[in-house]
Amino acid sequence: MEDQAVFNHWAHDWLSGLGLSNPWVDYLTMGIDILIVLVLSWIVDFVARKFILRVVSRYVRKSKNQYDDVLLEKRVFRSLAHLLPALVIYLAIPFLFEKSDALVPILQKLVVIYMLVNVMSVGHKFLKALEYIGLNSPRFEGKPISSYIQVVLIVMYISGGVFIISNLLDTSATAILTTFGAATAVILLIFRDTILGLVASIQISGNDMVRIGDWVSMPKYGADGDVTEINLTTVKVRNWDKTISTVPTYAFISDSFVNWRGMTSQGVRRIKRSIKIDIQSIRFVDEELYRRLLKVERITDYLQQRNKEIEQSNETKKVNKSELINGRHLTNIGLFRVYMEAYLSEHPKVAKDQTLMVRQLQPTELGIPLEIYCFSNDIAWLNYEQIQSDLMDHLLAAVSTFDLRLYQNPSGGDFRALRG
Repeated sequence: MEDQAVFNHWAHDWLSGLGLSNPWVDYLTMGIDILIVLVLSWIVDFVARKFILRVVSRYVRKSKNQYDDVLLEKRVFRSLAHLLPALVIYLAIPFLFEKSDALVPILQKLVVIYMLVNVMSVGHKFLKALEYIGLNSPRFEGKPISSYIQVVLIVMYISGGVFIISNLLDTSATAILTTFGAATAVILLIFRDTILGLVASIQISGNDMVRIGDWVSMPKYGADGDVTEINLTTVKVRNWDKTISTVPTYAFISDSFVNWRGMTSQGVRRIKRSIKIDIQSIRFVDEELYRRLLKVERITDYLQQRNKEIEQSNETKKVNKSELINGRHLTNIGLFRVYMEAYLSEHPKVAKDQTLMVRQLQPTELGIPLEIYCFSNDIAWLNYEQIQSDLMDHLLAAVSTFDLRLYQNPSGGDFRALRG
């Protein structure tokens, strides 16, 4: 108390010399001391902001490291500077209230709470700076940085709350955590989505299932577009119609979805379309059709070579040529299939280093499908649709050249033609 008495001696003597009596002298002395400490804390805060921060800012701007620039931009150093005035007030409280021993610990607790809140604010800004650095770093591209930052923020705020409560109740943080342990079931219920999201984020990151910028399709949630954000609890998808779909993070673990990243990374996009041929139009190639198809340049060489092989085979086996069904013969649908493959192989927008084929599928009541399976070397949506349409336009128009007919269900015009 001797130091405290020295601290207040001048004010007490000065007020007593003015002829004032107790308790006014004690009250005014305390007010003067409070004013002095507030002025001192303001001076400390002013010095920290105007001089110390200026020096730090100048050093940060001159340094080659870019990370400290982010910390400065996110005001981390400025928030740290606010701790100095609080520390001054905390140390001065015992001198200000020397005659109120019961009031000193209460006021110090309030200052400690302020300092804890300020520390959490500094931690929040620091973590946001780390999030900004991670999201703009190629090393962490596609990683759910925001999810991890949110987990650390939750842990930090829970820890800060525990320390604040332990400071107010004068008890240990361990005892408070033990009390919280009894309420684990309630906590799990409250933070169910957060816990599921955390587990999902770890699995998504570990298995590299989804990245920011991936094109994903999830019909259950109406999502079909690019992933723009991966958070602890949600994944935001910007659909092609410019709407935003919000999908729970754990849904990418529990439900099925399509990630088109492989297509994007390969630079190709699959084309899988079929043409339905009327089964009744399928027949063997006779002399007339053969001579006509010889004029089709894409299959001329194949047609001559194949016809030669068939004739040699039939002559060797002494086949009766009075009926086309005897021996081996070309069919119009087979030649059309060869033509389709040749056309796709020549097209400049069809990838030559990927699978390319035309296959015949199981006949149905809607005809026999001829399916083209190839890859476009342009993955842009508009260009892809134009390429796909151009291919189908040509092949649909070429069907009649092979004496084939496209199958479609009868329309009103067909019935009117029958009536006529």
